[in-house]
Amino acid sequence: MPLPALLPLLKMPSVPTVNQELIAKRLKISRTTVSRCFTNHPGINPKTRASVFSLAAKLGYQYLVPRSPLRGAPKNQRSVGVLICSEVEEFSHGGYESPGVELLPGISEFAQLHDWQMETHFVHPTSLTITDPCYAKITNLKKRIWNGLLLLYPFPPSVIEELSARFPCVSLVEQYGQVSIDCVDVDHYKAISMLMDHLRRLGHARIGFFSRIYPVEAAWSYRRFSAFVEKLTRLRLPYIESDVIYLDPATPQTRDAGYERVLRQIESGVTAWVCAADHQAYDLIATLKKFNIHVPRDVSVTGFDGILHPPNAPALETMRIPYHEIGFAASRRLFDKFHKRFDAPQQILLECRQQEGETTGPRKRL
Repeated sequence: MPLPALLPLLKMPSVPTVNQELIAKRLKISRTTVSRCFTNHPGINPKTRASVFSLAAKLGYQYLVPRSPLRGAPKNQRSVGVLICSEVEEFSHGGYESPGVELLPGISEFAQLHDWQMETHFVHPTSLTITDPCYAKITNLKKRIWNGLLLLYPFPPSVIEELSARFPCVSLVEQYGQVSIDCVDVDHYKAISMLMDHLRRLGHARIGFFSRIYPVEAAWSYRRFSAFVEKLTRLRLPYIESDVIYLDPATPQTRDAGYERVLRQIESGVTAWVCAADHQAYDLIATLKKFNIHVPRDVSVTGFDGILHPPNAPALETMRIPYHEIGFAASRRLFDKFHKRFDAPQQILLECRQQEGETTGPRKRL
């Protein structure tokens, strides 16, 4: 190929090298601060450490702990892996923050207090075994260097079985009925009950439940749904299968078909929707707006999580998950399992706090 034809190729921008300098530049902090995050320096804010670990995982950066005590970590220092079962794009959604982001500072704080070396990695939700490429590339998972694992977001049960056979594991906000594993979660029933009592006081008697389909079955969504059904029964309100979107067998699987169903149910008398998560609620509100359905004048909407609301979106009536406390408590439970790995699994439930918003109002009179 002639040299002039090669010149455009030679001028193509190179892919930036993934290193600590790149992480520092993206987060607008110093290279020294990034380095101190990875070496567990006591002067670093836990939120800063969590941001560094999160971005490092998104970029695929691995900090390898020196194995020789002469070159690095003390012999008694613990090494912990934090695995996030989510596509990076989903976790880094531009419209609203991911709940998983808020779990990391509590983990980071406990790790700092107990001198844990901590690594964070994303793994793909559709991978059904730890021999898949997204797991195989994690150096310290292959070498079994970690002392334990903290697991964020729903994992396939087959992966949970493989990981728990290798390491002490604790799951955060995801209970697995098929596999015996420790979990720190929230009291789903009490939280949903509080939201529905709130809607009932506003006069709503026809309340629907809205969720969505995920690559891995989201047990938390079903727990919130079961709490919804139980509360309907206790309030002596009728259960109408067609008012449940995505979780009942008859619901269409596509997102657009689900929204069409929502519109039909509103026309037939639904005046409020309980959404299984905040991001679902914000997407629902945005869709209703396109069809000139005003929230809360025409219909009320509640969420569950307590994430920051997106720009130009109303503050959501929701339940605030105690993220920091969950991250800290899960780390403490993992610490206990270092000494009693085969102790009976525990399900630790923390209470949520109701967060007032602008998305609920009195039932619209026809």
